[in-house]
Amino acid sequence: MLMENYAEFYGDFTAAKAESLLVGNLKEGFNVCTEICDRWANEERTALYYEGINGPASEHSFAELKAAAGQFANFLAAQGVGRGDRVACMLPRTPELLVVVLGVLKAGAVYQPLFTAFGSGAIEYRLTRAETKLVVTDAENRHKFDAVNGCPPVLLVNREGDAAGHQQDMDFRQQLDLQSSDFEPVVIAADEPFLQMFTSGTVGKAKGVAVPARALLSFHVYMRYAIGLRPEDKYWNVADPGWAYGLYYAVVGPLLLGNATHFNENGFTPETTYAMLRKYAITNLAAAPTAYRMLMAHDDVLEGEEAFNLRVASSAGEPLNPEVIGWVDRRLGCPVMDHYGQTETGMTACNHHDLEQSVVRIGSMGFSMPGHRVVALNPELQEIKEGEVGELAIDMEKSPLFFFPGYTWGEKNPFRGKYYLTGDVVVSHGDDSYSFNGRDDDIITTAGYRVGPADVESTLLEHEAVAESGVVGKPDSERGAILKAYVVIKSGFEPNESLIAQLKTLVRERLSTHAFPREIEFVTDLPKTPSGKIQRFILRNRAKEEADALTA
Repeated sequence: MLMENYAEFYGDFTAAKAESLLVGNLKEGFNVCTEICDRWANEERTALYYEGINGPASEHSFAELKAAAGQFANFLAAQGVGRGDRVACMLPRTPELLVVVLGVLKAGAVYQPLFTAFGSGAIEYRLTRAETKLVVTDAENRHKFDAVNGCPPVLLVNREGDAAGHQQDMDFRQQLDLQSSDFEPVVIAADEPFLQMFTSGTVGKAKGVAVPARALLSFHVYMRYAIGLRPEDKYWNVADPGWAYGLYYAVVGPLLLGNATHFNENGFTPETTYAMLRKYAITNLAAAPTAYRMLMAHDDVLEGEEAFNLRVASSAGEPLNPEVIGWVDRRLGCPVMDHYGQTETGMTACNHHDLEQSVVRIGSMGFSMPGHRVVALNPELQEIKEGEVGELAIDMEKSPLFFFPGYTWGEKNPFRGKYYLTGDVVVSHGDDSYSFNGRDDDIITTAGYRVGPADVESTLLEHEAVAESGVVGKPDSERGAILKAYVVIKSGFEPNESLIAQLKTLVRERLSTHAFPREIEFVTDLPKTPSGKIQRFILRNRAKEEADALTA
């Protein structure tokens, strides 16, 4: 396929070009289920390939999912759930999860993902904040809601596996079987939300991000030109739909273009990954850097010079290093491109697979995605020059596909004049491309997940022995970073291994199994500013020195 020149395409791009590819429009609105499912249902197209843990593998057509989504939308209507209402879902990567997403969107309601590793505290905060009307989960995850105060009604998948027997819960299969598959999709305005996300912060609780329907235009451009998704591709995004990259670009994105997506319910290991690549002849792969690093670290799993079907691969979350890029090219047989984005904005700066760029720099986030103007600013909000370091920002006046309206409950103001400030620090290459240099706050990226230290610190403080805590990322060759907690304990408590185990368990159960500190060090005090704020940069430097000493 002959690729278009990036600079020419970018210069000629208008929002109308992306809008023309959708059923709805910015003026009259959209039904997102129509855009990502129903429009393809009259063709013999597969929408989902599912690889399960306990049951057999299966594939599901757009027509099948359209009918099931209609049943789920009718169920929601019978419960009084409709336009603008939040419906939360905690399910593994199964066909039922996709039915819930589509049914919620068909009804004009707002889909709210809950990552399966969340603990009761993280769940309760999100449900309460969003005034969630309904929760969908399965027997394996049901117990996590027992400690949630004010939990909404629960629709239970696989009720027979619920050992506790929550008799008040409704049965997913039973309720859907009672409903008609006919449902008139509810059209929502371009600025009305269809997804309710939450993003980590360094101060206070997670912030709400309500994604409006107009984001579909941005999702389409990213999938087509950065991911380089083509009609003939077999596309697999490894990311979990409980998070933004998985929900935006493993569910909404590929279906928006009429391509099938792949769900692998098995946990990520080199063995399960290679099995998926082989069985489904994957040609287009997307994953976090952690996934590629783990595959490279277990290179011995691959015997000989095995050839895969991969044409391209993409990575998002943090920069790839030259070793990983070289390994992907050599062992997986395809180029891998770095992409940059946030929960708030979706992807905004990319090395585009299907646009010919003047240069692709190793470790660089690339150039502005069409429909966006990404810049870097100094503290005076002036755009910086080549070689200078500044904060990455989006020029909203020149970004017709920018869709972030601000945090749902006004938790923070990230806007300065015409700019949205990302909080990420970059180096300018002088040609409108940038490389990531760090955060201007304390967000920790561990195994591809972004964790706000404030959440972990406040959870540790729930333990009676903890007086203060400071949490930072410690460099780790496989995960990128691990969480390390520096903890000051109260008098009368012993700083021993038993207390460390208790603290780790507390964070796992209350917050998340991915956000617990893998290392805990007891200290007599924490470094602070004169106003009493923890100086995490001092702790970060200390953790880095420890990691460097281990690898020296």
